[in-house]
Amino acid sequence: MTVIAVRKDPAALTMILEAEFDAPAERVWQLWADPRQLERWWGPPAYPATITSHDLRVGGRVVYHMTGPEGDQPKGYWEIDDVEPPRRLVFRDGFANDDGTPNTEFPESTARVSIEEVGRGKTRMSIESIFASAEAMEQMLAMGMEEGLKQAAGQIDAILAEDRGAVAEG
Repeated sequence: MTVIAVRKDPAALTMILEAEFDAPAERVWQLWADPRQLERWWGPPAYPATITSHDLRVGGRVVYHMTGPEGDQPKGYWEIDDVEPPRRLVFRDGFANDDGTPNTEFPESTARVSIEEVGRGKTRMSIESIFASAEAMEQMLAMGMEEGLKQAAGQIDAILAEDRGAVAEG
């Protein structure tokens, strides 16, 4: 599995997921930069994502919904704070109401994504989630954020394997 560690630090109000991939940093970056690739892994398998708007630049916004097994469609958004392709992405991640406005019943978190090559053809991706309070962190973890993110990132290897299959065929 691609996920190598998940560390929670309630004192620092953070959860960090680390994953490694057999791909260069630029290829891993494309998993974020291309909305069609992003929606193939951002939601866990039982809640696949559909990206409806994707503006990955400072001040931009990504809008999506996930479709659950019962047909429910929770909505979410990212407000982009920093982008340095192919190495860094920082965004505020929140739930949205049907009209796209923030759903304040759920806490917003900040995600800091870092992508770095760690060896020949290997890349480490770290997703650090930063919470506003201990209560916000507890609420998100109770909703299954850790397992959902692990499952989502666990889908990336299959996408990258398609690249290797295309190279082998070509």
